[in-house]
Amino acid sequence: MSISRKSFLKTACLSGVCLCGFSAIALSTKNIERSKPLLSVPEDNQVLIQDWVSMLISNLNSGLDQEAVRKVLRKSAIVHYNNLKMDDVLSGYIGHLDKFIGFLQEKWNWEIDYNKSNKTLIANENKNYCVCPIIKHKKEQDTSAICYCSEGFTEKMFSTVAGVAATATVISSVRRGDERCKYKIVFA
Repeated sequence: MSISRKSFLKTACLSGVCLCGFSAIALSTKNIERSKPLLSVPEDNQVLIQDWVSMLISNLNSGLDQEAVRKVLRKSAIVHYNNLKMDDVLSGYIGHLDKFIGFLQEKWNWEIDYNKSNKTLIANENKNYCVCPIIKHKKEQDTSAICYCSEGFTEKMFSTVAGVAATATVISSVRRGDERCKYKIVFA
């Protein structure tokens, strides 16, 4: 059976085995110390990697079904999550959602509105720029699909802390033209 390069790449990306090296794109987390980098990339190649991933995201966004793109990018969030050693960061907050909310408000300057009765939390990053280290924000290029990665990261983070499944949805995004990035998190 013969398979075209385009079909191979599409299948690889949709199955979560993207050949783009998503593991290499978490390299711009300069404010977080790591014991050793996951990948050593010369600084001038960071622009190449970010531009390449930006183009990939733009092409995925315009060429594929959005639910398929969402599925791939949500799964890819684990690379950034692991790179930041979020399990270590969150270890003192597991089972203490209120304490974690306080951390987000104090250390990350997030605005949180948590409705315990309907198990819904609205998290506002409270910044007028995209904090995503994966790709630079280029207004002329539609890279808004990267927000699906943020959904996956947020779901993993809140599920870990709360100890129950959480579903996160980006409801506002700088990349989509909004003033702030906001998430709706619903706990099971």
